[in-house]
Parts: sequence; C-alpha cells; structure tokens
Amino acid sequence: MIARLLIAAGIVCFALPALADGEVQKLITAADKARLDKYDETRKAALEEAKAGDPAEVKQLDALLAKPLVAFSDKDLTGNWQCRTIKAGGLSPLVIYGWFKCKVSDDGSGWRLEKITGSQRTKGRFFDDGEKRAIYLGSFYVNDDPAKPYGSGPESDQVGYAFRNSASEWRIEFPAPYYESKLDILEFKR
Repeated sequence: MIARLLIAAGIVCFALPALADGEVQKLITAADKARLDKYDETRKAALEEAKAGDPAEVKQLDALLAKPLVAFSDKDLTGNWQCRTIKAGGLSPLVIYGWFKCKVSDDGSGWRLEKITGSQRTKGRFFDDGEKRAIYLGSFYVNDDPAKPYGSGPESDQVGYAFRNSASEWRIEFPAPYYESKLDILEFKR
C-alpha cells in the first residue's frame, strides 16, 4: 500500500508545472513582490497610454506583443544579443530606443543577463516561473558605474517577467520601474 502511495505521489509530482524555484522568494524585496502582484494592472494601464504614441512605434509594439509565447525549457539563451528598451506610459506615451548589446551567461546556477552598451544598463539573473515565463531580478545602473547588488534599494532594484517568442526573440517586461515609465520592455533578438 505504501509503495502504491509513493508511486502515485511521484506521478503527481511529475505532472505539476514548474513554479518559481523558491530561491526567488527568499531574494525578492517586498516592493518588487508588490510590483509583480500588480503586473497585469500596471501593464494594462501602460499599454493603454502607449496607444497615444507615434503610430509607427505603436505598430512595432503591437507586433511584438502579438507574437505567441513559447517555452524556455528547450532553448539555451546564453550568448550575445541585440537588445532595446521600450518605455510605455508615464512621462511619454511610448518611446522605443535603438539597439544595444546584451549578453546572457550561465554561471552554473542559472542564466545571468548584462546589458553591456548604452547609458541605461541592467545586470541580474533569472528564476523559473513556469514553462513560458521567468522572473528577472536585477540592478539598474548608468554607463560604466558599478552595478549595485540586487536588494540595494528602489532606485536600482529591478523586477520583471521574461517571455520567449522564438529561438531568436524574447523580452523582459518590467512593471512600474523607478524611472520615467509605467512599463519597460527590454526586447532581445539575434
């Protein structure tokens, strides 16, 4: 009887989706947890404001967000990427910046991101949050200033959800960033 229960428990465990790996819950600040809790509401308001932006940029944003999401599990994101920031809502309805360089590495404990060119940069790591989404905890910094460790305060702490669209395209959505906008999207391609 005990053997049957153990087998049944094992089957149930394998059938459950992967969730945030627990480590992120130990690291995430209360402020960033609150930002993720309000993600849907913040995103909706930011995208509504973005509709008042330049029509050509609105079309680019709509095309990006219309792409279907795919799983992270079958792809290694390590390597060099082109990346650009999209700011929706807030000070301006919509701003799409040019392309810069980003790099994803794997230090054995997971993927780490660093935006290596441009004046506004980020450095951080990813945590599993289901099959088609990851959580990013990072640090915002400017130019060649050193990045502060995550948890240093609201001016540098960043949190977002990462989504993958294809083998060569993905993005991170940052709800309620500290500066300028209601939603930042960091788009990646290669």
